[in-house]
Amino acid sequence: MTRYVQPANRAATGAAGANPIEENHMPTYRKNPEALSRLSPEQYKVTQENATERPFQNDYWNHKEAGLYVDIVSGEPLFTSLDKFDSDCGWPSFTKPVDSENVLEKKDTSHGMIRTEVRSNAGDSHLGHVFPDGPRATGGLRYCINSASLRFIPVDKLEAEGYGEYRNLFSGSEQRK
Repeated sequence: MTRYVQPANRAATGAAGANPIEENHMPTYRKNPEALSRLSPEQYKVTQENATERPFQNDYWNHKEAGLYVDIVSGEPLFTSLDKFDSDCGWPSFTKPVDSENVLEKKDTSHGMIRTEVRSNAGDSHLGHVFPDGPRATGGLRYCINSASLRFIPVDKLEAEGYGEYRNLFSGSEQRK
């Protein structure tokens, strides 16, 4: 039987445990106390207390590099740069999650509004909200996400970070925008 040992980088972000897992078996993501302890005060407030970071003053709102965005707490894959677009709202915006099972939608009635909150499935991190005003050609959704809830992994580091299975998504499309 072929075995795969989870890379240390991915385990440190809260993805799979240190025990070997069978090849082709999905990693186990979870809220990781070690990852929580490394969060900045803003990252903690956003992911654990449902706060919102300031628009146009966050790491990824205008980020153009090709790669994968993962939950900063659990390491679960959330979005790719291939689905990122400029919505001019001041936060990173995506048309869809890379795997819909990793993103949960929940009714949010805070602040006197009715919105749809998005959270990471395994990490239970607050990510942001989804709105029906995205590009029509790609389904009409805009996942408006807080940079503070994300960790970015460039395409050329996917293998080293333990996300090699996502590399094929970028084949021949690193320059596509």
